[in-house]
Amino acid sequence: MARTIGAVTLVAAIVAVAAFWLLTMPATVSVDRLPARTANLENGRTAFYAGGCAECHATPKQDDRTRLGGGLGLKSMFGTFYVPNISPDPNDGIGKWTEAEFVSAVMRGTAPGGVHLYPAFPYPSYAHARPDDVRDLFAYIKTLPPVAGRARPNEVPFPFNIRRAVGLWKLLFFDDTPFTPDPAQSAQWNRGAYLVNSFGHCAECHSPRNALGGIVAAQRFAGGPDPEGRGWVPNITQKGLGDWSAGDIAYFLETGMTPEGDSAGGSMAQVIRNTSQLGKDDREAIAAYIKSLPPVQGPVRPLRNAKAE
Repeated sequence: MARTIGAVTLVAAIVAVAAFWLLTMPATVSVDRLPARTANLENGRTAFYAGGCAECHATPKQDDRTRLGGGLGLKSMFGTFYVPNISPDPNDGIGKWTEAEFVSAVMRGTAPGGVHLYPAFPYPSYAHARPDDVRDLFAYIKTLPPVAGRARPNEVPFPFNIRRAVGLWKLLFFDDTPFTPDPAQSAQWNRGAYLVNSFGHCAECHSPRNALGGIVAAQRFAGGPDPEGRGWVPNITQKGLGDWSAGDIAYFLETGMTPEGDSAGGSMAQVIRNTSQLGKDDREAIAAYIKSLPPVQGPVRPLRNAKAE
């Protein structure tokens, strides 16, 4: 009897391990899905600034935002993630990556070699980008200067340091459904919706998260604690921005100035450094979409954090 129970337990354990391995297998984008095309570098530049690539990947303590040597530490409830080098350097950056490997990283959260990337890299939003736009981004990054040096290893404790387990997180929270324009809305609104929900990854910071780090869907864009623990991120639905016009939002994205005459601070100031580089039409499209967001009540802000950002 004991031998039978032991055998059943062993078989169950093997099945469980096999199921875990299959369910958490990293997804990639095959070369076959990327037909030959001529890259549009200007579109790649737009994706670069809309995505805020330099905000995280530019080497800290230097002014050239095109030197993408990484090294910035992103603190979270799961540990500290150090942003990698994505410059064209062939040894320390992504200079040897293929186009398919880059698209897999950006849109599927899978690094070369079939390793899950942590969602501190906002691929849950980038997954909604158009593959051709991501390909143009890759082509644009390859025109930037190579930077030697690798970021230090992540400081992530057990069990969060088990990369394969990120596959379970993806099963719960990763939606890679392609962006689909809403025919009932204008071309401007759809452009804004695309930028906000893909490259702009606005919901990644402006939404509260649950205990596993997944965005609370019912409070998307409704603000909450800063993911890095540095204060409070504002509600950008009409609950928080009801007094702002679309023009106010577009002007803020260009200059960082609010209708009250205040200026953006903290990480938003860095975001403005990127959105100010976008074309006027794109800023206005983002503004039109954000202005259309219905009012959503976000988490209650603790009194000790109640001072203005």
